Amino acid sequence: MTVTAAAHDGGIPAPAPGTAPQQVTMSGAINRALRDAMTADTDVVVFGEDVGTLGGVFRVTDGIARDFGPDRCFDTPLAEAGIVGFAVGMAMAGFRPVIEMQFDAFAFPAFEQIASHVAKMRNRTQGRVNLPIVIRIPFAGGIGGVEHHCDSSEAYYAHTPGLKVVTPATVEDAYTLLREAINDPDPVIFMEPKRLYWSKGSLPEDASPDAQIASSFGRAAVRREGIDVTLVAYGPSVDVAMQAASAAMGSGWSVEVVDLRTLVPFDDQTVVASVRKTGRCVVVHEAQGFAGVGAEIAARVQERAFHSLHAPVLRVAGLDIPYPPPKLEHLHLPGVERVLDAIARLQWDDQADALHLPESSPACDSPASDSKGGAA
Repeated sequence: MTVTAAAHDGGIPAPAPGTAPQQVTMSGAINRALRDAMTADTDVVVFGEDVGTLGGVFRVTDGIARDFGPDRCFDTPLAEAGIVGFAVGMAMAGFRPVIEMQFDAFAFPAFEQIASHVAKMRNRTQGRVNLPIVIRIPFAGGIGGVEHHCDSSEAYYAHTPGLKVVTPATVEDAYTLLREAINDPDPVIFMEPKRLYWSKGSLPEDASPDAQIASSFGRAAVRREGIDVTLVAYGPSVDVAMQAASAAMGSGWSVEVVDLRTLVPFDDQTVVASVRKTGRCVVVHEAQGFAGVGAEIAARVQERAFHSLHAPVLRVAGLDIPYPPPKLEHLHLPGVERVLDAIARLQWDDQADALHLPESSPACDSPASDSKGGAA
């Protein structure tokens, strides 16, 4: 199919030279990235549940089917395993499928296809067959959804060898990381924070079909510099970490915030360099804590920066429960107060934290500290 300039009528127009950067929503940035990728490469196709005429339940693909035609953007049956299986066949035939799982937990029926075929095809064929598939998954909470409409499933994908796992926290990253994901020769799980779809920011100045996208996979970003403690976060939790860092100034803590951007590949270098500087680390994510991504991050930090740590690595995560009803969501999701509480428990006075010990323990007989991080 030949795509002309008219293909962008329903999208975000390029700014005039010399004008201020455009303020767009994250959903708009993803829409623009899809359009630019489809214009640059006619092998890029977009499909999934309601992504065509409706433009997706979050309107991320709004106007794409109209502007590029039904052979480039089309709806599928409500069968996630079939959607992924179809993408595998298209990728083997030379296309670059970009598919959408309507909600995070809707992807679970497709997990056998993802784990058994999408992730393993390159290894199975000794490198002869690669699958350039992008699986877009709206994930995490913050929208008052219920059960399978709000979930944080990133640990499943990060634990599956053969997949790259990406989650943007800014508008600019949503555009550049998706463009890079579509260009990647291997499968990418692109996890889009639902609560950030309506957040606003600037597109890259060179956003266009011909843009040369610099590699950002495996490169974390330091969003805020500090010297006392490192907050490691990704996706929707980056904003929480930034708010907590600002609030921590009132207690005299200088907080550094690291946005991972990609969970796989993982940027050990940036995270470890930050922790070696600050000596303390808290990992923040919405998914339940047990066996979550935060546990892997904590292990990697302690394996690589143990002698620089002044306190154990702590985690602030969702509760170890199924996703709660909308009215209880705020109790489940990590917030600023929970992050500040974790920072306060980082043994600022170098006293042993005896709160977890039995009352009969000699350590509990020591005077409680009045400092902001003590065991009182």
